[in-house]
Amino acid sequence: MDSTQDTIDVVKEMAAAMEEHRRYLTKLDSEIGDGDHGTNMHRGFQAALERLDGADPGSPADALKAVSMALISKVGGAAGPLYGTAFLRASTALQGKDEISAEDAAEALEAALGGIKQRGKAEVGDKTIIDALEPAVEAAKEAAGEGSVAGVFRSAADAAKEGAESTVPLTAKRGRASYLGARAAGHKDPGATSTYMLLDAAARALESTS
Repeated sequence: MDSTQDTIDVVKEMAAAMEEHRRYLTKLDSEIGDGDHGTNMHRGFQAALERLDGADPGSPADALKAVSMALISKVGGAAGPLYGTAFLRASTALQGKDEISAEDAAEALEAALGGIKQRGKAEVGDKTIIDALEPAVEAAKEAAGEGSVAGVFRSAADAAKEGAESTVPLTAKRGRASYLGARAAGHKDPGATSTYMLLDAAARALESTS
């Protein structure tokens, strides 16, 4: 199993998901934010694909770092620094590893969560990416003992989906949506939703190769 190629395949699937769902994500964001989340995420992942094409990464960590740099430079709003930091922390967690185990994958997700929390200062219940990513990391750590990297991401994605749904009744405490107060309730958070979509894309890419 070539973990570097698998990582590139995951990013390609993520980019395809952002392309497919960009209008939906932008619609969610137009209800409680700036209305540009889908467009920004799509642009960021297209830039990540271009950067990977030119970079010829030698390891999974190299591939994730290239994605991080592309997202930080191309994605506007809060999402660029947050997702960029997530990929950078995941890259650091996998430094020096050519083959990725299920435990490595869970650790990388946990590192990504730590980066986003440090950067965005949000907690579960604030109606942000964290509402999807924190339960995803817990599920990933539980699944890591049972074996496959694909299984880790599938468990993470399922938990993230529930987490994203849980943002609907919440009022936002962070980000642009927090200015709306109670009016943000009844809307699903776009960042939590894109987090689920990215994890689901990763799981699908890995399931197709395993």
